[in-house]
Amino acid sequence: MFSVVLFLRLGFVVGHAGLYQALAMFAVAYFIIGMTVLSVCAIATNGALDAGGAYYMISRALGPEFGGSIGIMFFLANVCGSALYVLGLVEAVVDSFGIPPGQEAGTGVHVLPQSYWYELLYGTVLLALCLLVCLVGASIYAKATFLIFLIVAVVLGTILVSFFATRPLKVPIRLPNGNSTETDNGFFTGFSLNTLRDNLHGEYRVDYTTGQMMSFSSVFAVMFNGCTGIMAGSNMSGDLKRPSYSIPRGTISAVLFTYLVYNLLAFLMCATCNRILLQKDYGFLRDISIFPPLVTVGIYAATLSAAMSNLIGASRILYALARDDLFGRALALAKKTSASGNPVMAVILSWLVVQIVLFSGKLNTIASVVTTFFLLVYATVNLACLALEWASAPNFRPTFRYFTWHTCLLGIAGCCVMMFLISPVSASASLGFLLLLLLALHYLSPSSTWGYISQALIFHQVRKYLLMLDVRKDHVKFWRPQMLLMVQNPRGSARLIDFVNDLKKSGLYVLGHVELQDLDMLPSDPLQPQQDSWLSLVDKLNVKAFVSLTLAPSVRHGVRQLLFTSGLGGMRPNTLVLGFYDDEAPQDGLARHPAFTSAREEVPLGFPPLRAPTSPKLLSAREYVGIVADALKMLRNVLLARQLESLDKAWELRRAASPPPTIHVWPVNLLRPDSARYADTCSLFLLQMACVLNMARAWRRARLRLFLCVEAGTMPHAQEEKLRQLLKDLRIQAQIQLVPWDAITRLHWQTCQGPPGGPAEEEEEEEGVVNFPTNTTQVSDEYVCAANKLVLEQSPAPAVRFLYLPRPPADTSLYPLYLHQLELLTRGLGPTVLVHGVSAVTSTQL
Repeated sequence: MFSVVLFLRLGFVVGHAGLYQALAMFAVAYFIIGMTVLSVCAIATNGALDAGGAYYMISRALGPEFGGSIGIMFFLANVCGSALYVLGLVEAVVDSFGIPPGQEAGTGVHVLPQSYWYELLYGTVLLALCLLVCLVGASIYAKATFLIFLIVAVVLGTILVSFFATRPLKVPIRLPNGNSTETDNGFFTGFSLNTLRDNLHGEYRVDYTTGQMMSFSSVFAVMFNGCTGIMAGSNMSGDLKRPSYSIPRGTISAVLFTYLVYNLLAFLMCATCNRILLQKDYGFLRDISIFPPLVTVGIYAATLSAAMSNLIGASRILYALARDDLFGRALALAKKTSASGNPVMAVILSWLVVQIVLFSGKLNTIASVVTTFFLLVYATVNLACLALEWASAPNFRPTFRYFTWHTCLLGIAGCCVMMFLISPVSASASLGFLLLLLLALHYLSPSSTWGYISQALIFHQVRKYLLMLDVRKDHVKFWRPQMLLMVQNPRGSARLIDFVNDLKKSGLYVLGHVELQDLDMLPSDPLQPQQDSWLSLVDKLNVKAFVSLTLAPSVRHGVRQLLFTSGLGGMRPNTLVLGFYDDEAPQDGLARHPAFTSAREEVPLGFPPLRAPTSPKLLSAREYVGIVADALKMLRNVLLARQLESLDKAWELRRAASPPPTIHVWPVNLLRPDSARYADTCSLFLLQMACVLNMARAWRRARLRLFLCVEAGTMPHAQEEKLRQLLKDLRIQAQIQLVPWDAITRLHWQTCQGPPGGPAEEEEEEEGVVNFPTNTTQVSDEYVCAANKLVLEQSPAPAVRFLYLPRPPADTSLYPLYLHQLELLTRGLGPTVLVHGVSAVTSTQL
C-alpha cells in the first residue's frame, strides 16, 4: 500500500485539495477499503483459499460467470496498477538523474536524457527487472518484501523527523515548458500557522506532468492508488501457509497503519510546506529530508515493490483463470508452470500486457482507469459477501464475524458512487465490458462444480414467495393451467412434451414418471440415477418443466401419488395429461426431434428402448380409465392426447400457404348428442385450452375454428349469435362454423329405447351430471363412427383438434367399452386432444 502515492503524490493530493478535502478523500477511500476488507476477511475465513485471490473468492462464491468476468477485470486492474507504479518509478529516476530540459548535456549525476521514448525505455528496463524477480518465483519476492518494508519504515521515520529537524529553506523548482525550463521557488517554512491556514482549503490547478486541470475526482483517482494494495495478501493466497489466518490480520493491520500515516503526513505537509512547493514539486520530500539519498532509496523500494506485487497478482489471477478452463484455449498457454510450480507463462503474458500499458506515458494519465478497475473489483467482492450472507446458507460460517450485510451494501454503494464520480466514461465502459464477459461466460463456459450462489439466492427467494402464495386467495381471473404430464418413455413422447409446454401458459409444468418396482426389494433408490437423464432431456427439449419420479406397485397408484404430492404450496398441478391408450406401435420421436437432429447430438442415455409392438403393456385398459376417473374425483382437469407424435409443429406453423393452419374446436359432447351444451364447465374449459394454445408464441399464426352442431328446427342462427356473444364476452377470437348433424343424431335415437326427455335423461338432470353413467351402453359403434366421420370431413385438415371428453362411467365394468368408444371417435383424426374440465376457468369481469 505504501507505493508511489506516499512519496511522490501525497504532496500533490494535499497541494491541490487542501487539508480538509484531503482528509475527506482519505475518509471516503478508507471507508470503501474498510468495508471491502471486512468482506475479504469473511470470505477468506470461510474455507480453504487457493491461488487467484479475489478471483478465487468471487468465482467460488458467485459462480464461474461472475468469477471469470471479474477475474479478467481484476487482472487488468493489477496490470494497469503495475504499469502505474513503474511509471512512478521512472518519474523518480528521471527526477534524480535526468538531464534538465533545455540542456544538451548533463552535469554530475544528471546524465539520463528526458523524452517520451527515453522514459518508455527506462520503464521497459525497470519492468524487465520486475519480470526477472517474478520468474524466479513469488517466494523470493515474499522474502524481500519484509526487507523492503523495513527500508520504507526507516525512510518514513526519517521523513517524519525531517519535518521537525529541517530548518526553513527555499526549494528551487524547474518545470518543463516545451523545449525550455521554467523556474519557480517553493518554500519549506517549518511549522507555521499561516502556512497551515493557507493550505486548509482546496486550490485546483493544472498538473505539470499531464497539462490537465485537476479536480476533486481526478485527485481522488490518483490518491486511491495508495490504498489498492489490500489485495496483495489475497493475491498470494496460494503461496501462504495459512491464508485464512494471515489475510485478515495482515490486511486489517495494514489498513489501519497506512490510514494513520497518510493523515499524519497530510497534516505535517500542510503545516510546513507552501502550496507552490506541494503543487509543482512532487519529489519535494527528498529536498527537505535530513538525508535525501535515503528518501530516494525508499521511493525506489516502495514503487518497485508495488510494481512487482501487482505483476505477481496479475500472473496468479491469469493462471487461476487458465486452470479453471473458463476461457478454453484462449488462456491455455497460461497453464504452464516451472518445475517449482511458478506459473512462468502467466508471468510472461502479464508482463507483455503491462508493457503495452506503459505506452500511456504518465502516471496521472492512467490513474483514473486503474482506480475504476479496482473500485469495480471491490464492489464485486462486497457483492459476493452480500450474496453469501443473504443466501443464509448453513455452510457460510466464516470465523471472522465483524461484518454484516449492511457493511457489504455500504461498500458496494461507495464503490459505485466514486467510480462514476471519478470517470463516468471509464465506469460505463468497464461495466459494459464486464457485462459482455458475463454473458459470454454464461453461454459459452463449461459447467463447474463450485456451487452457484445464484441457486442459493433463488431458493431463498422462491421459498419466501411460495409461502406468500395463498391458495385461499385464488381467483378465476388469474387461473392458469398447471400441467402434470405422465410419460412412460420419453423416446415415444418428445412431441407431446413439446406440445404441453405450449399449453401451460406460464403455469407449472411437471413431467411425471412411474417406475414399477418395490423399494423393499431393492438395495437403493433406482430413481436417483435416472434424475440426471430426465433433467438433461428437459434442457435439450428447451421446455420449462420440473421432473417428478416415483416408485409404485402399479401405474395407477403412481399417478395418484403424483397428483397428491407434486408441486408445493399454491403451485400444484390442476390438470392431468395422458397419452392415448391404443394399439399403435410407439415411434422413437426423440431421435427425430429437431433438438437432436439439428445439433447432431446423441439422444440422452438412461432411457430404455421403446416397447416392442408384441410386448405386453404396463397397464390395462381398465386401469387407464381408472386413472382418468381418479383425476376427476380429485377435481383435476384431464387431457388425453392422441397421435401428437405425428404433429410436426415446425412444418405446420411455417407453411406459407393461405389460409394459415387451424385449430378445430368441438365443444359439444359427441358421445351424448341429447345433451348438447356449449356453456357448461367442461365446454368452457375446452375453449380456454384451445385459446391458451393459440396464445403461445409458436401458435399465434394459427386460427381457431369453432364447430356448432345444429339440428333442423332448432333456430341455428340464434344459437350461433348466442355463441358469438359468448366468445365476445370471453375475448376469444374464433370463426364459428355451423355443422348440420341430423343424420348423426338419427342414428343415436334409433339405438335408444325412448325419445328425448325419457327417464334416463331425467335421472341425469337430477344428478347434475352431463354424462349419465349408463349412456355408454346407449351409444352404438355405428353412431360413434358416424360422429368420427363428421369431424374428419371438416376441411381443411387442422393442425390439431380439441374434442369434448365424456366422464368415465360409474360402473367400472364399462371402462373397456368407454375406451373403445373414445378410440372409435378419434380414429384417423390426426393430432387430437380430448378435454374434460372440472373447474371454472373463464371470466368476463375486469
